[in-house]
Amino acid sequence: MTLQVDLWSLVGLLFGLITTLAGLGLTFARMLLGQVEQRLDERFQALQKSREDARSVCISRFQTLDQERREEIAQWQRVERDLLALRAELPLHYVRREDYVRGQTVVEAKLDALALKLENLQLRTSAGDRRRADHPNDLGVDHESA
Repeated sequence: MTLQVDLWSLVGLLFGLITTLAGLGLTFARMLLGQVEQRLDERFQALQKSREDARSVCISRFQTLDQERREEIAQWQRVERDLLALRAELPLHYVRREDYVRGQTVVEAKLDALALKLENLQLRTSAGDRRRADHPNDLGVDHESA
C-alpha cells in the first residue's frame, strides 16, 4: 500500500494545519487576554471603590475635625470674652495691695495722732489734778472747810 501525495497537496495540507493551529492559538490567546482584561477591570473597579470609600471617610473625618475646630474657636472666644469681662470688673471688687497698704498707713497714722492727743489730754488732766491738790486755794476750793 503506497500512498502518493502531491507536493502541493502536502504544502496545502501543512498550510491548512498551521493556519488552523494558529487560529486556535490566537483564539485561545484572545480568550486568555479577555479574561486577564476582565480580571484587571474587576481589580481596578475594586481599587476605585476602595479609593472612593477612603475618600469619603477622609472627607467625613475632615468635616468632623473642622466642626470640632470651629467649636473650639467659639469656646476660646467665649473664654476670652469672660476674661475681658473679669478684667473690667476686677477693679470694682478688689483693691490692689499697694492701694490697701497706702490706705492702711493713712488709717494707722490717724489712729496714732488720735492716741497722741488722748495721751496729751490725759497728761494735762493729771497735771491739773496734781496742781489742784498742791494749791487748793488757787482754784477757790477750800479743802479744810469742806
